[in-house]
Amino acid sequence: MRERRAELDRRRAREFEAFVAGAAGRLLHAATLLTGDPGAAERLLTAALARTYAAWDGLHGEDPYERTRQELATRFARTTWRHRRPRGGTLDRLTPQERLVLVLRLYEGVAEEQAAAQLGLPADRIRAICLRSVATMRSRPAAPPSRPEVATP
Repeated sequence: MRERRAELDRRRAREFEAFVAGAAGRLLHAATLLTGDPGAAERLLTAALARTYAAWDGLHGEDPYERTRQELATRFARTTWRHRRPRGGTLDRLTPQERLVLVLRLYEGVAEEQAAAQLGLPADRIRAICLRSVATMRSRPAAPPSRPEVATP
């Protein structure tokens, strides 16, 4: 009995390692887009992967990438107040909600209705947030304050 359980555990670990080897790069990029901080992105991804691994045997044909992406989005939304400080990333001008919607819709390619269901918002709201986010990203950033010229004698 122990040998059978040990073999199942080894197979589960191999399957999960193969999944992580194939998906971790893209998931880490999505997490970095969300948080704007590589360290926070790694922590977010690690927590999401831990939840996926814990549920691995119960996935029953469910896509583990989708499950992990949902966990990333949920954890980010739950802890969004931690990621409000600008860190110099491309998406700094967006609110955390706008960032989340933009990453899900444009980077991950999640359908509007699916993103709405995942975030608990109406599809019209997701569409409006996405349009506003894109408009914000397309607009020119505020010009940095000009430095006074110093006259040389």
